Amino acid sequence: MTSRRIAKVAQAMRETISSCILRGLKDPRVRDVTVLNVDVSEDTRTAKVYVSVMGDERAQALCLHGLNSARGYLQRKVADRVQTRYTPVLTFVLDSSVKRSVATSRILREIAAENAVHDGTGLTEAEAGPEETDDAAVDDAAVDEVADSAGASPRPKLSAEAEPAGDPQAENGPRAADGSPADTAEIEATPEDSS
Repeated sequence: MTSRRIAKVAQAMRETISSCILRGLKDPRVRDVTVLNVDVSEDTRTAKVYVSVMGDERAQALCLHGLNSARGYLQRKVADRVQTRYTPVLTFVLDSSVKRSVATSRILREIAAENAVHDGTGLTEAEAGPEETDDAAVDDAAVDEVADSAGASPRPKLSAEAEPAGDPQAENGPRAADGSPADTAEIEATPEDSS
């Protein structure tokens, strides 16, 4: 198979596995998982699935154990979606690059804040960035940013409050001064004075 075909298979597998983890698995151990990448071998018999799990080491180990328990189910879903001669055997690998990049950005923010204090520019805490007190707590925005840069699909938003409501004026048209909808049909054209 060509490398383009392998890349398409890997992309389809990543999408299938991530949607099955999100919607199909009922295992309580499998939570806060992001599928970052899938490496498929040239003969498509094996595939390494790189995942990022938010939480401490115990939660990560439990999640990997749950994913390994659901391996047969996920392989069956992949076989239904991807038409290959062999169904790839999935191997789940914990990818800690997201946590490393968040820790690196936190250190860089701290250094920038220290340099600003020494230089006399005096950055405020809001300009320097939020402080993270727990290494296990990872900023969701940072995880999505790193996942986007790695080519992974963004995690879906789970609440209706995550989407901001649209502007009612933009949706319903122009408004009058009292807030009622303006009636644009009754506007009359004024005749021009001709001298």
